[in-house]
Amino acid sequence: MGWFSKEPEKPQAASRDDRKKCWESRDLYFSCLDAAQVVVPGSEGDKCNAQNKVYQQNCAKSWVDYFNKRRVLAEQQKPILAQANMQAEEAKRKTS
Repeated sequence: MGWFSKEPEKPQAASRDDRKKCWESRDLYFSCLDAAQVVVPGSEGDKCNAQNKVYQQNCAKSWVDYFNKRRVLAEQQKPILAQANMQAEEAKRKTS
């Protein structure tokens, strides 16, 4: 109970429109990265600056960090998932 203490402000939850705007700008940025054949966001140089700027403005930093990490992880998982699907198909053929 100090004279100079101030309660920390609680961050406001993103509204439905805010989330939609974030996801749309993320999708545009990631589409640009796909077109440039870049997997890791931020390593594209100057190719997607405009889309990245909008993405950064429309999404909370924690969301940007999450989406960027998730994109890299999803790319790393593609060959593993393809192999698992191939093995599952092979197992189905053997049991039929």
